[in-house]
Amino acid sequence: MEEVHLRLPELPRALCLAIAWGWTLMAGGGGLALLIMRGPLPLTNGWFAVFSGVAACPVTVLLLEKYTRLRVSGRTQFVAAALLFLAGRLAVALYGRGASSEFLF
Repeated sequence: MEEVHLRLPELPRALCLAIAWGWTLMAGGGGLALLIMRGPLPLTNGWFAVFSGVAACPVTVLLLEKYTRLRVSGRTQFVAAALLFLAGRLAVALYGRGASSEFLF
């Protein structure tokens, strides 16, 4: 069977690409800033935001396709980024920003 690929028209495709880069810069950059300012522990200090930004980054998909031959759809990429972001929000709600990292050890 022949595989069918549906492509978005250029305007929605460009909008999706702009949103992906925006998410990458806001979440990834914000998480990295938190890590630099507050340090790596506890795990709620920006790690989830950084990984959410990496998951949303369009370059991540290109690297996955190039080096692992794994094709990732835009929807899958968005869901992964959103779930990582929500997991971070849940971690902050459960453990707080200034919580001790004793629960890890």
